[in-house]
Amino acid sequence: MIKLSTSVERPSHSPSIGYQHRLMLLGSCFTTNIGAKLAAAKFCCDINPYGVLYNPLSIATALREMAAGKVYTVDDLYAYQDLWHSPMHHGDFSAPTPQEALARINGRLKRAGEEMDKVDFLLLTWGTAWVYKEKDMGRVVGNCHKLPERCFRRCRLSVDEIATDQVSLFSGLMARNERLKVVLTVSPIRHVRDGLHDNQLSKATLLLAAEQVAEAFPGRVFYFPAYELVLDELRDYRFFADDLVHPSSLAVDYVWERFVDWCVAPEARPVMQECEDIRKALAHKPIFPESEQYKRFLGQIVLKMERLSGKCPYLDFQNERDICHTLLNKSVKP
Repeated sequence: MIKLSTSVERPSHSPSIGYQHRLMLLGSCFTTNIGAKLAAAKFCCDINPYGVLYNPLSIATALREMAAGKVYTVDDLYAYQDLWHSPMHHGDFSAPTPQEALARINGRLKRAGEEMDKVDFLLLTWGTAWVYKEKDMGRVVGNCHKLPERCFRRCRLSVDEIATDQVSLFSGLMARNERLKVVLTVSPIRHVRDGLHDNQLSKATLLLAAEQVAEAFPGRVFYFPAYELVLDELRDYRFFADDLVHPSSLAVDYVWERFVDWCVAPEARPVMQECEDIRKALAHKPIFPESEQYKRFLGQIVLKMERLSGKCPYLDFQNERDICHTLLNKSVKP
């Protein structure tokens, strides 16, 4: 039999994530993609409370701040191009006034901080080993917010720098939360602005660091090979978006299927499928939305949610119920 692709070997140790677990995801936009699928499947998850973060040190800083209950003040912000920014946060948190920015940052931080000691799994995606350090303070920033490059010193973290910091971080977090487990992954998104060679050096650094950290916490820290699945198993530009950098939706779906197969508890998968059936049914666009047939169709969706909630009371279908009621109201003729 002719073999047309190489297969990524299944990790020797995998987590078993179930609906009883609370998840927190931080990292690159690949985290956002997988997090959105976990949320759609009705897992209890908190996704990127700082917005997208790319390097391991910024992700570690965010986790330490949440664990410490940090509250941001005006001194943590700066003004640039008519907006107030936090060097640790994505631009989604920036605002025209410091009060607005702080309200966004601290409101989100409070919710995430309250979850920290309840989290069962941290899912962290590292995007790059290249970091930008403030020239005046020497701190690694999570986001440059388009400040001039002269404000920063760019450097590549070493394997030991990353591994030492992460081992210290996880030791502290696991000491206060003995249930906590971590899934590490390296983003398949290439940072072409760094140059393709520097991007490869960066990804190699992250991979070596992830291996060291996983070896330091056997049975507590796991590595999921998202990078290898896209770059080695798919290995074709047709699996990338038009920018030839980000994985296509098909590639994301493929990695998601492997994630479910390797990281999600078998008993959770039938529930995931029922949640997906409800999601697809709600996405259905009727030809005659005012017909009795469509009203019955919506009623059947509500019944499915009620039955599934009865079996699995931890599932939250409030948003889907609201959508059904809105659609039913629209289908009623005045």
